[in-house]
Amino acid sequence: MRKLATIETIEEVLTIEGADNICLVKVRGWQCVALKTDFKQGDICVYHEVDSFLPVLPRYEFLAKGSSPKKMIVEGIEKLGYRLKTARKLGQISQGLAMPLSVFPECVGMAVGEDVSELLGIRLYEAPVPACLAGEVRGAFPGYIPKTDEERIQNLLEELSFYQGKSFYVSVKIDGSSMTCFKYQGDFGVCSRNLDLKETEKNSFWKVANKYDLRNKLPEGYAIQGECVGEGINDNRHKLKGQDVYIFYVFDIEKSRYLELEEMEEFCTKLGLKTVPILYRDLVLGHTLEDILKMADGPCPLNTNVLREGIVFRMKGKDRKTSFKAVSNEYLIKYGI
Repeated sequence: MRKLATIETIEEVLTIEGADNICLVKVRGWQCVALKTDFKQGDICVYHEVDSFLPVLPRYEFLAKGSSPKKMIVEGIEKLGYRLKTARKLGQISQGLAMPLSVFPECVGMAVGEDVSELLGIRLYEAPVPACLAGEVRGAFPGYIPKTDEERIQNLLEELSFYQGKSFYVSVKIDGSSMTCFKYQGDFGVCSRNLDLKETEKNSFWKVANKYDLRNKLPEGYAIQGECVGEGINDNRHKLKGQDVYIFYVFDIEKSRYLELEEMEEFCTKLGLKTVPILYRDLVLGHTLEDILKMADGPCPLNTNVLREGIVFRMKGKDRKTSFKAVSNEYLIKYGI
């Protein structure tokens, strides 16, 4: 479960050239703009990550000056809130929101690192699902298949030191919608990120699965996971024609292991499937956080006229997936995400 709001320490306060009232503060691997009067180095704050959906309360009402509240369906009820996005202010990247602990009396005395998302009523912002992806629910996502989600490198600073000197392959992160197909104990299914979907004529996940005849071609005991992209999906930011899927993981259900890169490529070739573009097949990590974030920027191999969403690192030689993602700040700012 992603920690959207946590108790944190202000690690560094930096001045912004030409700014009288605001400064740049660093929290874990993130940086964001704050009022100069709010913090000094070592202060305790409540840090809200990007993609947080904040309730409409007096302590957040200053956010209304930048944008009006968004609507999101929460447990079947429409809620209003403020979505935190990546922004650029006076030439500085600002990601998330740091606020003084004094604004949150219910959090006073809590330990640094403690998750206060539920206490503060903060949820992950989820954009409305387009009709072509929503579908009809057959059931919950199968418990014997891991869901697809990678942690951002900004949240893994302690792990980053351990990763140094290890070998990774690096793939392009494609901006689409996560899709899983599986065949297990005679049952074939097609899933969105969180749900097992019924086959319907208009559902894009099922259209793509049928395009590759996966009901018949997918071997028993395997799940494939990829990014469904193209027209009607996430504003088709890569400007692709039609719809397709690019596989990033193949999971052996019986052995509970992910196939290695070369195994995955061979598996997909036999099924006529495409894999996500690979930037580096064997990269020995010796990079800082700043290096990795710079690597995330660049053109998308699916359409070199547009930016890529980012990159994903997966450690080589491990059946249990060790991975993380770096999302391109250029991409986030360009599309207001």
